Amino acid sequence: MRSETPEWLHRFAAVLVCLIVLLISAGGLVKSKEAGLSVPDWPLSYGSLNPPRWWEIENVRAEHGHRLIAGTVALLTVVLAVAVTRREPRRWVRRLAWTAVAAVFLQALLGGVTVLLFLPTPISVSHAGLAQIFLCLVVTLAAVTSRWWRDGSTPAPAAPRVLRAATVTTAVIYVQILLGAVMRHTGAGLAIPDFPLAFGRLIPPSFDFPIAIHFAHRVGAVTVAALVVWTVARVWREARSEARLKRPAAALAGLVVIQVALGATVVLSGRAVLPNTVHVATGAMVLATSLLVTLRAWRLREGKPSEAPAASAGRFEKALT
Repeated sequence: MRSETPEWLHRFAAVLVCLIVLLISAGGLVKSKEAGLSVPDWPLSYGSLNPPRWWEIENVRAEHGHRLIAGTVALLTVVLAVAVTRREPRRWVRRLAWTAVAAVFLQALLGGVTVLLFLPTPISVSHAGLAQIFLCLVVTLAAVTSRWWRDGSTPAPAAPRVLRAATVTTAVIYVQILLGAVMRHTGAGLAIPDFPLAFGRLIPPSFDFPIAIHFAHRVGAVTVAALVVWTVARVWREARSEARLKRPAAALAGLVVIQVALGATVVLSGRAVLPNTVHVATGAMVLATSLLVTLRAWRLREGKPSEAPAASAGRFEKALT
């Protein structure tokens, strides 16, 4: 019989979030090394679940290691969904958990099709985009199973204003990640070889698709930075007493600074593997942190369970399902 959500369920989901970031990092490493076809078959690897001595070949180690991490994450997502089904009293949270399971299996399928069809750009970009959606689903699970979320808090008058800023910021960050994925998978990472200028100018003197998508990604970076400043300023000015907003907002600001520096390093280093891979991982952390600010602002708007009518819970369920 379901009663109150156990605290270990929240911890399990939080650990899974970290593993998903690791998985996205591993995928970024595969792309940075251009190792996506180093294991040419799927779902097996050279006809085996675990080919012998796979760790001795650098590119095979990257690709097969990515598959091993993906398998572990998929298994743990199923375990989380089963645990949520058994112990979580809120129906919409149970549905959210199984949506995450569907997302991770669709993600695995896209990864396999990407290999079997020799890395077509639309599927590769879809694979990258779905990875971020899957991350957001599990971040949401971790947030809504926390004790703070379940217990609620006094409604914050400024929460709706913070919520608007954080929601817009999170959406634009996701679009920026998609632009980055298109840029990476079309080989446009060095279409503009200098930084911070573009061919020595603010705007490139001419455009083709690689230059256009690369420049769009740079414009997106400026837009994201401005929106993060807006969101963080809203939190500091209007919700200074809410530590649950201040901490992730501060982390978001720091991550964006790091991300911009990494983007510059990727260009100036000629797409060196390490900064390229860390840039992908940090992008995922920026998205997850912005989403956390959004979710917590939403919770602060609703207040304590006793103060939030059933209609409010219904609105949240509809927004997530």
